[in-house]
Amino acid sequence: MGVDDDSSATTVRQHRETTALDLRSGAVTPAGGGVQHTAQIDPGAMPPPPGQPELPRTVESHLDEILGVVPQPDPIELAVLDAQGLLCAEEVVSKRALPAYDQSALDGYAVRAEDVAAAAVQNPVQLSVVGETVAGSAGPTSIGPGLAHKVAAGALLPGGADAVVPAVWTDGGVVTVTVHAGVAPGNYVRRTGDDVAAGTPAVAVGTPIGPAQISLLAAVGRERVLVRPRPRVGILSGGGELVDIASDPAPGQAVDVNSYALAAAARDAGADAYRSGILPSDARRLSEVLESQTLRSDLILISGTFPDQGDMVREALAALGDVRFRPVTMHPGSVQAFGRIGRDPVPVIVVPGEPVAALVAFEVFVRPAIRLMLGKRQLFRRTVQAICAQPVYSPLGYRQYLHGQVMRHPDGGYVVEPLGDGDEAMLARMARANCLIVVDEDVTEVAAGGLVTVMPLLLGG
Repeated sequence: MGVDDDSSATTVRQHRETTALDLRSGAVTPAGGGVQHTAQIDPGAMPPPPGQPELPRTVESHLDEILGVVPQPDPIELAVLDAQGLLCAEEVVSKRALPAYDQSALDGYAVRAEDVAAAAVQNPVQLSVVGETVAGSAGPTSIGPGLAHKVAAGALLPGGADAVVPAVWTDGGVVTVTVHAGVAPGNYVRRTGDDVAAGTPAVAVGTPIGPAQISLLAAVGRERVLVRPRPRVGILSGGGELVDIASDPAPGQAVDVNSYALAAAARDAGADAYRSGILPSDARRLSEVLESQTLRSDLILISGTFPDQGDMVREALAALGDVRFRPVTMHPGSVQAFGRIGRDPVPVIVVPGEPVAALVAFEVFVRPAIRLMLGKRQLFRRTVQAICAQPVYSPLGYRQYLHGQVMRHPDGGYVVEPLGDGDEAMLARMARANCLIVVDEDVTEVAAGGLVTVMPLLLGG
């Protein structure tokens, strides 16, 4: 699709009067009531009055709380190949010049530019060839007037030469060479330090380390480099209905797909993910597992739908720290949780147990947190505006995330096809999707042909 993953775009809102169910109150908004807008102040960001249920908070408020707390792990030193994909955490200063000597930029003949200045196809210049140098040869050589020295790309430039004539501009002679075009001083020559001068920065702080940066680090003699490490994310699933992937689920049971899916998503986001599987049903063992996660994780990610009262997971989390479950104005996944547990408080993000909602919550809350921990400047996926191929309906007051397939339109721009209506938790449909359609809280319907905000789900972004 050619969509970049590292920036963001604003939402173009399409409104239409329609009957809609307000999930916050259960009330029906009648048709003809005008465009519905949510309040500008997030009531869920403030504690509720005593004895009152907590009001829903916005997606932004929940995300801001997470991003305000997650730590950035201290930089570590890694071998340059192990640093691939991470951000450089130091200014790497070159101890040597690149290139380390004057050298030929291509295969040809080292010459004095003044000797071939008048050369042309109709008026070639002939020079005597006094030697040949290949890359790696270091013997002293030099040329004088009327002489040429055959050189390979990367070979040491002989003394007296100030230019290189490309071999394709000559007859390729061995004893004498006929030159059919002239060159200016400095043409096809790499001078000492042209690339990097000794004592100057080669790789700056915050530079993503890819193949080109690894090449440069190796060239300046760095075997190891200080980088922002991958955050360690512990992945757990909770629910009495869960069985492991190798088991055949009985009626009422479900395979633990979330720990696999979330571990894969965390790795794709750049984390070192540790899948610990299903949380124990024994209270003492449950607390031990959670506490052990705080010793080896920078972030703990738990999926599950846990009851308000008497739930073992909630009680275990409360005993280890402060993790608050809150309604959030999003669909799917209208209940999210965040807090910190352990002696050295480790952030804990709890996402819904329904697999589609779990991965949506990961995209919205967890992926930006991992990118922040990695030191990335762009935390969020880029969004684009696309023409919706089908009508889309959304609950008033809730930001809806629908899976879809987005594609380039032949006439320019994007077209998106929704997959399902948001109420169907279909894994196969989600697997076919390449984007999330984002419908704002104050939009209840987008007609076919209307504009919607689309978040392409690019791997490795």
